Amino acid sequence: MKKELRKIMAVLLVAILMLTLAGCSGSDTKTDEEEKKADVVEEKTDVEEKKDEETPDETPDETPAEVGLKIGIVTTSGVDDGSFGETCYNGILDFIAENPEATVNDIKEPDIDKVLTTVETVIADYDVLVLPGFQFSTCGSIAEQNPDKKIILVDSAPVDAAFETVTMDNIYSMVFAEQESGFLAGIAAALETKTNKVAVVNGIAFPSNVNYQYGYHAGIEYSNANYGTSAEYIELDSYSGTDVTGANVGGNYVGGFADEEGGKKLASTLIDQGVDIIFVAAGASGNGVFTAAKESDIKVIGCDTDQYDDGEYANGNIILTSALKVMETNIKYQLENIKAGTFVGANDLLMASTDSTGYVSEEGRHQLSAETIAKLNEVYEMIKDGTIAPPSNFSENTVADFKGE
Repeated sequence: MKKELRKIMAVLLVAILMLTLAGCSGSDTKTDEEEKKADVVEEKTDVEEKKDEETPDETPDETPAEVGLKIGIVTTSGVDDGSFGETCYNGILDFIAENPEATVNDIKEPDIDKVLTTVETVIADYDVLVLPGFQFSTCGSIAEQNPDKKIILVDSAPVDAAFETVTMDNIYSMVFAEQESGFLAGIAAALETKTNKVAVVNGIAFPSNVNYQYGYHAGIEYSNANYGTSAEYIELDSYSGTDVTGANVGGNYVGGFADEEGGKKLASTLIDQGVDIIFVAAGASGNGVFTAAKESDIKVIGCDTDQYDDGEYANGNIILTSALKVMETNIKYQLENIKAGTFVGANDLLMASTDSTGYVSEEGRHQLSAETIAKLNEVYEMIKDGTIAPPSNFSENTVADFKGE
């Protein structure tokens, strides 16, 4: 019995040993399918080795596609206001038309108290910011904290903590002699009025707006004194402006650059007093003035840019002419400097002597008489050569100097 038991145990041990060997040998033996996959891997490895041999380790000496300037524009009235903001935006678009790799994004912040916070928030996203308006004059600290960013200021120069004008390496500031264009607008209004009552509507009494206002008023007085006109300049005490020094500058101020309803209400009040020509320097608020003018069939003088197209309505066109300051060309020029690496921080005053102010006299874009244009061209040349210096917000000469008394 014991002998038979030993035989059975021996048989079982042999069987277990054979199964164990079979299991071990299975881990080293590939199926036909596995062998095919292995061959494919080996072939791929060979191809990759050939590619490695053909492709050098160094990056190919190729010039990458040029990355264009990232441009941002921050406005209070938007880039579709038909005037100030849109004109600045058009200067950027003119640059992009010649440099399609560049991009632009417009940021609208109608709350003037929040514009600097907006600039501080977005500046990291752009190579250059275009900032139109006096409200951006205190952006110097932001520029200082972002020396690799460029800023183009329009209508203001950067100031320090003491509000003293400073020059900064990464800011180009352009301010204009708006009083020159306003002076021409005043002469045009005085010569063309039928009711002998004319007025101006402004947004806020920032220096640029006060310049337009003073120049316009002085132009009316100059025309009365030299061309025999008798135009009356109408101001409403309830709409008087207060400038940045706290002085009362009179005029007719809406109180903002994005208040179309307020602009229409102010214009309607002036029209009710017999005003038949209004010079409009109020950003998007001016669109309300345009609406009131169309409803009353009076004329307006556009501002900053040629606004003739915006004056069209069922009865014709309300635009008499437009007072100009050439912002778009100067903005485009500075963007070209940034692209070329020739940008220089500076604070520039742009005037008639630099062909940066004037009025629209192009055929089909105004409704001035030939006699009026002749007088305006005569005066423009005197402004250009310095014979006439219209008054501005902070000039020593005043409107009274042009009354001919």
